[in-house]
Amino acid sequence: MAEKTIPISSKERNPITREETRQEERHLSPPVDIFETLEGLTVVADLPGVDKADIDVRVDENMLTIKGKNNHLAPGDPISAEYSLLNFFRQFQVGEGVDQEKIFADLKQGVLTIQLPKAERVKPKKIKVSVA
Repeated sequence: MAEKTIPISSKERNPITREETRQEERHLSPPVDIFETLEGLTVVADLPGVDKADIDVRVDENMLTIKGKNNHLAPGDPISAEYSLLNFFRQFQVGEGVDQEKIFADLKQGVLTIQLPKAERVKPKKIKVSVA
């Protein structure tokens, strides 16, 4: 599984000579650990401050996309803010050896765990040896 890097925006390639009316969305790449077992791959991503309802995990055209929207924990409007919470975004290219129909995800205490089971055709098989 390879990480899909996000291309630089057109703004960074070619400076725009007109005034921008919308601010480009900023995001963080969450730290991710990837483990391989005999059954498949496990992706563990840290998404602190993200609720289950604000996570979007999808696979489309062999691309695993993780999006998470961060929520402010304190109610009301801030009087002073020294930092702003950013949303999370990360993409990985998924190989043909993953059974995309059986992928599932679980969120516990800000840690997202995604299970990507191997397709049956790529799992190791034990061959019985007969003695003649």
